[in-house]
Amino acid sequence: MRHKQITSTARETIGDIAPDFVGYTEEILFGDVWRREELSLRERSLITVSALIASEHTSQLPYHLNLAKENGLTEGELIEVMTHLAFYVGWPRAGSAILLAKEVFHKNEK
Repeated sequence: MRHKQITSTARETIGDIAPDFVGYTEEILFGDVWRREELSLRERSLITVSALIASEHTSQLPYHLNLAKENGLTEGELIEVMTHLAFYVGWPRAGSAILLAKEVFHKNEK
């Protein structure tokens, strides 16, 4: 199922050196995979944030924390996810994610 074209932050940050990567990101990942009806955007955000924390891919976490909020998750729910994950993926990973979330959430308040 094809969906509308999505413009990502990848276009701004790496579009000049990796236009194909940006195209795949916008057309396939966010234009198709994220728009499949089997899971809501909220559920997809919850899964993505959890996967990023579990795999220590924190450079992608700020974008996805903000997207998760846009998709209906609250800051409290996101912190609860991190607290829960601490027992499954490790305390340091969850602690690092919480510190990063604090920065992201406080930046959004300003």
